[in-house]
Amino acid sequence: MRKSNSRGPTVEVREANINVALRKLKKKVEEGGVLLEVLANQHYEKPTTERKRKKGAARARWLKKLRDNELPKKFY
Repeated sequence: MRKSNSRGPTVEVREANINVALRKLKKKVEEGGVLLEVLANQHYEKPTTERKRKKGAARARWLKKLRDNELPKKFY
């Protein structure tokens, strides 16, 4: 397993204001998708399980789209 040369998101701390630096770092990590990648690679997922999970998510998205496009029910 090779390690990349980049060290990830960095933030400079100015005037000892650690709260602002933490907020900026959290935002950079969230935007970069670093945390999602780490959580996804935390445990091995079999290819069949991954396909099944993705297929279920796609079905849920499709059903939600159908439900949102449905005409409203009449209340009279």
